Amino acid sequence: MRICLLCNRGNMYSGGQGVYLYYLSREFHRLGHEVHLIVGPPYPDVPDGVKLYKVNNLNFWEKGMPRENPFQVFSPLNLYELAATRLWMFPEMFAFGIRAYLKVRELLLKQKFDIVHDNQTLAYGILLIKALGVPVVATVHHPLPIDRKAALAQAESFKGKLVWAMFYPFFMQHLVARGVDRVITVSRSSAEETRNAFGVRKDKLRVVYNGIDADMFRRREDVTKEPNSLIVVANTRDRKKGILYLLRALQLLKGDVDVRLTIVDAINPDDPYALELTKRYGVEDIVTFTGRISTEELARRYSAAEIAITPSTYEGFGLPAAEAMACGVPVIATTAGALPEVVEDGKTGILVPPRDAPALARAIKQLLADEGLRRRMGEEGRKRVERCFSWEKAAREVLEVYQEVL
Repeated sequence: MRICLLCNRGNMYSGGQGVYLYYLSREFHRLGHEVHLIVGPPYPDVPDGVKLYKVNNLNFWEKGMPRENPFQVFSPLNLYELAATRLWMFPEMFAFGIRAYLKVRELLLKQKFDIVHDNQTLAYGILLIKALGVPVVATVHHPLPIDRKAALAQAESFKGKLVWAMFYPFFMQHLVARGVDRVITVSRSSAEETRNAFGVRKDKLRVVYNGIDADMFRRREDVTKEPNSLIVVANTRDRKKGILYLLRALQLLKGDVDVRLTIVDAINPDDPYALELTKRYGVEDIVTFTGRISTEELARRYSAAEIAITPSTYEGFGLPAAEAMACGVPVIATTAGALPEVVEDGKTGILVPPRDAPALARAIKQLLADEGLRRRMGEEGRKRVERCFSWEKAAREVLEVYQEVL
């Protein structure tokens, strides 16, 4: 097949969507299909044999006004994005959808795509692509109303609540999710939330679990474990990642348990949310931020940790939990979203209720005190990843959805 994948932020450092894009495109190509990517910045490194088409996005939220060639803001879409961000809205997905539609229309003059696969944007432009006569499938990692709910719950001021209420699109994703040919979700939990949030019919939903690169994420025997060390991998500005509750748990443990936490994330000077929390709870001396690191370095960091933590209030899948398991690291996670589908409670890790800092603290204390339990859970976690979460398996199951649509 000739497959076209869409993603508004293509790089793996942007989160799970970029990881999904890279590995699916790699496996599709390995299985003999022709793969095209239409992506926005930050642009990805692409697997050999995959064709990349870049579309622009000035990212006013994070970069402000462009310093080079400021006149580019006067194009209609750029002007719309600039105006919308000044109203606290996040217009990137809408604008990407229009740009992706224009690029697909241009490419269709030279070649035919068998299928177009949207990766979470669910923008109006996706329906315009479908109107060109191309079958369209969309992956929903999790519905964005969950992000809005988590952000509103943690906002402390009226202005903060208003900003988060305006930030996420209200109706666009609801309409587009119901209009595409099939919706793929990455867990049973995500499928149920997508039905509830967007009203997608059950017969249009398909569940395909994410994979893990088990060759990259594995126990590094040359890496020495750091005593009493914890690791969390998350975009800490994302309120549903639960960093607030983990830092509260550290506050409860401090003085009782010798513990150190590594947060794999960079601090954004415009929103130093997690850094401010470490100061508020008096744990800045036992918390380290790595900044952006390579995938190779991330695997080494997992191997050096005694325990990996996923304190999220919701996860559509939970890639960091599965990556840690692949590295033979026991996981403490919450029962939120799909995490119970990834982490087996009592076997590959310990599950606690979401938003429960005392429960997190008790689980950390229990697991740090039992080396044998950590070792057994790490071994079982690796076995579970090898058995259940392969990118080749994921790609073959996605291709089955394509064939069903065709």
